[in-house]
Amino acid sequence: MSGKHYKGPEVSCCIKYFIFGFNVIFWFLGITFLGIGLWAWSEKGVLSNISSITDLGGFDPVWLFLVVGGVMFILGFAGCIGALRENTFLLKFFSVFLGIIFFLELTAGILAFVFKDWIKDQLYFFINNNIRAYRDDIDLQNLIDFTQEYEDVINTQCGYDTRQRPEVDQQAVIHTKGCVPQFEKWLRDNLTIVAGIFIGVALLQIFGICLAQNLVSDIEAVRASW
Repeated sequence: MSGKHYKGPEVSCCIKYFIFGFNVIFWFLGITFLGIGLWAWSEKGVLSNISSITDLGGFDPVWLFLVVGGVMFILGFAGCIGALRENTFLLKFFSVFLGIIFFLELTAGILAFVFKDWIKDQLYFFINNNIRAYRDDIDLQNLIDFTQEYEDVINTQCGYDTRQRPEVDQQAVIHTKGCVPQFEKWLRDNLTIVAGIFIGVALLQIFGICLAQNLVSDIEAVRASW
């Protein structure tokens, strides 16, 4: 009787634990974002009165933390548990969900480039509507201040009696440029960094999809050999 043993297909431990480790980090980042969002709502009294969400006068930046954190939490959970338990359903969910996000990002980028004038008009409309709630939401106020402070101009006394001065003198006291022009200026000045971030995120997404699909193939091959 031969002492040789048949060695069937195996699940790659490197891919398995790389996906697991990466998604553990992703999962905790999602929890952190959700925690920041819930803490911000708690500080504004929203959690003690859920109906007050609809009373906010403008866009609440906290929603960004909650939505991004929620997506990261779901993806991290699916990838982490799917890899650890070799669950093909969760791994497929992870790769499909990640693929949908990548497709939406790509579509949004193309549409933003093709319809940039329309996007700019909608951005003006959005900001003008939300500027009315400037004093109603501290998070919105901080976001608008951060955008305008890119001019490096100190706004003293809320611009009292400043509009009556010549425009050259106004610029030394108040922000004379709107949020949209400032955002465009920031985007032009940091185009390389922004492009690098988007390309890096896209490559990570593609890499994650490929690894997850590879692990699914390995698991299915092992199970088929049983």
